[in-house]
Amino acid sequence: MSGTARAARADLHIRLADPERDAERAAEIYRPAVEGSAISFEEFAPEAPEMAERIRAVLTFRPWLVAETDDAGVIGYAYASEHSARAAYRWTVNISAYVHPEWQGRGVGKRLYGELLAALRQQGFVNACAGVTVPNPASVALHESIGMSVVGVYRRVGYKLGRWHDVAWYGLRLSEPEGAPGEPVWQWELKPSR
Repeated sequence: MSGTARAARADLHIRLADPERDAERAAEIYRPAVEGSAISFEEFAPEAPEMAERIRAVLTFRPWLVAETDDAGVIGYAYASEHSARAAYRWTVNISAYVHPEWQGRGVGKRLYGELLAALRQQGFVNACAGVTVPNPASVALHESIGMSVVGVYRRVGYKLGRWHDVAWYGLRLSEPEGAPGEPVWQWELKPSR
């Protein structure tokens, strides 16, 4: 069975994260991106209590989703965060996804992003952005597979592991509102997409 077919198993579920229940596993999934990698520009991987706080903060207004299987539990997550604190940016979010190394390349990230983008559209967000440390062919492929395209590259913007790294910024238009867009709605006002 191919990796993509295995990811499409009936027991792959995507749901809203629970800070208490999912923080430890989210921290485990994120750790390899921080330690020994420039995928994340953090230098120290957060432990479960810090990850729980991050999940809580996102869930006050934006989705944080987890993917889980019946036998493996949580295998990945994706979330949307504030793009900038300036008021005119409130219709734009940054998106991120992380998948456990054993589950990468099986379509889990794309499934997570599909659900995340659907929720963001329901909420009334207009743009999604993502920063990708390059080179990173897997992340580039994931972001392009959901329709994102490069809008610019910050050259030598982050120093980690003894060298400077570029970050490619991707963008995706979620909707084309006529005139002024309506205010994004609170996450708990969303109607189920199914």
